[in-house]
Amino acid sequence: MPCSRLGVIEVKEAKRESFIAKYLQQLLNVMLLLLAIILSMFLVRKTMVILDSLLIQSEPTSYYYLTEGILVYFLYFEFLSLIVKYFTHNYHFPLRYFIYIGITAIIRLIIINHEDPIDTFTYCLSILVLVITLFIANTRNLDAN
Repeated sequence: MPCSRLGVIEVKEAKRESFIAKYLQQLLNVMLLLLAIILSMFLVRKTMVILDSLLIQSEPTSYYYLTEGILVYFLYFEFLSLIVKYFTHNYHFPLRYFIYIGITAIIRLIIINHEDPIDTFTYCLSILVLVITLFIANTRNLDAN
């Protein structure tokens, strides 16, 4: 009799854990959808700012400012792509998209903050490490397929 009672408790525990996991997954999905909407609004706003600086403003625009704006634009775009991949890859974030975002963010940092050569060299080494990581991850994916 005690063994069957233990089995019932384990089943109830498994059902509760399954319910909690499903609830948290749904909450995560809703929050990611909200984040995607917010990022889309920022992407549209950044598009308007870039178009304004290129086409409408009469004063010359700094290339650094324009390049920074374009890289921020790509960061928004990459985060949105990451969210899309999350929903299309069975609720899983592919590693390579985080690496792409990291490389883009470091390039933006180099363009904005390039006064100190040691810092710039360190940022370049960071990009090299990320590219090597991306190569290793893609090689493993090719071997698995």
